[in-house]
Amino acid sequence: MRALISVHDKTGVADFARRLHQAGVELVSTGGTARTLAEAGLPVRQVSEVTGFPEILDGRVKTLHPTIHGGLLARRDKPQHMAQIAQLNITTIDLVVVNLYPFLETVSRPNVSLEDALENIDVGGPTMLRAAAKNYPSVTVVVDPADYGWVADRFEGGSGPTEAERRRLAYKAFQHLVAYDSAVAAYLGQGVEEGLPAKLSLALDKLADLHYGENPHQKGAVYASLLTKGGVARAKQLAGPELSYNNLLDADAAWRVVTEFDDPTVTVIKHGNPCGLACHQDLAEAYQRAYQGDTVSAYGGIVGCNRKVTAAMAQAMKGVLYHVIVAPGYEPDALEVLSKRRSLRVLAVEPPSENYGSYHLRTISGGMLVQTRDVLEEDPRSWKLVTSRAPTPEEMEGLAFAWKAVKHVRSNAIVLAQGKTLVGLGTGQPNRVTSVRLAAEVAGEKARGSVMASDAFLPFPDNVELAHSFGVTAIVQPGGSMRDQEAIEAADRAGMAMLFTGVRHFLH
Repeated sequence: MRALISVHDKTGVADFARRLHQAGVELVSTGGTARTLAEAGLPVRQVSEVTGFPEILDGRVKTLHPTIHGGLLARRDKPQHMAQIAQLNITTIDLVVVNLYPFLETVSRPNVSLEDALENIDVGGPTMLRAAAKNYPSVTVVVDPADYGWVADRFEGGSGPTEAERRRLAYKAFQHLVAYDSAVAAYLGQGVEEGLPAKLSLALDKLADLHYGENPHQKGAVYASLLTKGGVARAKQLAGPELSYNNLLDADAAWRVVTEFDDPTVTVIKHGNPCGLACHQDLAEAYQRAYQGDTVSAYGGIVGCNRKVTAAMAQAMKGVLYHVIVAPGYEPDALEVLSKRRSLRVLAVEPPSENYGSYHLRTISGGMLVQTRDVLEEDPRSWKLVTSRAPTPEEMEGLAFAWKAVKHVRSNAIVLAQGKTLVGLGTGQPNRVTSVRLAAEVAGEKARGSVMASDAFLPFPDNVELAHSFGVTAIVQPGGSMRDQEAIEAADRAGMAMLFTGVRHFLH
C-alpha cells in the first residue's frame, strides 16, 4: 500500500506516518513534509523520485503528474484501468493525506499583498483531494489531523477504513474544498462585481452544535464565516451555562443595537426587540433607564452594552433574571458579580471584521433571499422639516436617538423616546395604528412629552392624531405616502413638529 502525504499543517503528521509505516504502508511525500518525515527517522520517497520529474516553478508544479493522478484515479474494479497503469509502471496510491496552503491565514493579515494572497492559493493539493475523493471506493482521503488516530487504527488492523468510512472522509474533503474555494472567490471578488454577486458561495465553519434550535424538536448549530473575525458567533463565553439558539439570536440583536450608538449605551432585548434602550455616560444609569423602559418585558431578557461593563452596572442588574449579557469586556469586579448568577451567560464580543462583503441572508422555500445590511449613514441635519413648527433641541436629540433605535425593531415599528431613552415600543403589528397604541400603552405617563419614530411612512393622519392624544410632541418618519400632506396638516393642527428622513428602515 502507498500513502501520499503533503501537508502545510504538520501537526501530528510524523506520528501518523510512523504508524502507517509500521503497518507496511509506503510513504511518498513532497518538499517540507518529506523533510519532516525524514527528520523523524522515517523512510520516505520524494514525489519527484516517483514521477521522474523535478519540482518546478518554485514548487508550483510537483504533484500535477500522470504518475500521481493515474495512481489516484485508477479504478481497482476495472481490469483495463489496472492493465493500463501497469503498462505505464504506475503504482496505485491508497491513501492521500493533504491539507492546504494557509490562504485564510494569509489574507487575514493586515495589509497583505495581492502577490502573497495569490501564492497561497493551493492548486496541487485540491487536485489531489478531488481525485482521491472521487475515487473513494478505493482511496482513503484525509484532510483533518483530528482523523489521524482512527485512520491509523484501521491501517494497523490490516484493511484500512471501510467503504462507508472512506465515503465520510471523501464528503469531508469536498466540504473542505468548497469552503476553501469560496474563501478564495470572496477575496478575489472584492470590487469585481457591482451589486450582489451572480453566484454566492458561503464559507462557514461549524463552531458548535447547540442543544436544539428555536424549539426542542429542531436541531441547531452555530457557524462562523471563515473570512471574518469577531462578532457574536465568535464571542468568548466567560461564564454561565451552555448557549442556546435563541440566546445567540437575541445576543446578536443586542450587539447590533448598542453598536449603532457612539455614546455609552445599554439595551434590554426580548425576542429580538429592544424593550429597553438608553444612552448615558454612567453605564449603571444607562442600564437603569433601559430597564425602566419596560420592566415587565425585561424579565428573562438579554442585556447588551457597547462599553466595558462596570461593577456598578453589574450591581444594578441584581434582582432581575437575565439569560445573556453581551459586551466588549468586563471590569474584574463586574465579572465576579455576574459570574455568580447561574442562569446568566456572560459573553465578550469583538467587533466583526467584515472585509469581504456583509450580507443579510434569509432562507425561503427552494432558495434564499440576500441583501446588503442596513448600515446607511444618516445625518439628522439633512432631514426635511415639513411642519410649521421645528423641533426644539431637546426634541431633536430624542428624534435622532429614536430614529437609530427604530431600525432595530420589527415592522411595523414605532418607538417613543424621552431624550436618549426609549420609553415605548410598538412592534410587529399588521397595522401602524396598533403599533402606535401599543408603544403609548407601554410608555404610560412617559408618553406625554415624548417623541416618536416610525420605521416607514405614516399612511394616514390617524397615526399622528393618535400619537398626539397620548402626548407625543414630535415625529420623525421617512415620508413618501400619498397622504403625506394630510399627516402634515394633522401635525400642524396639533402643534407638533415633524421631520421626513427620506429613508425607510423595515425589519421583517
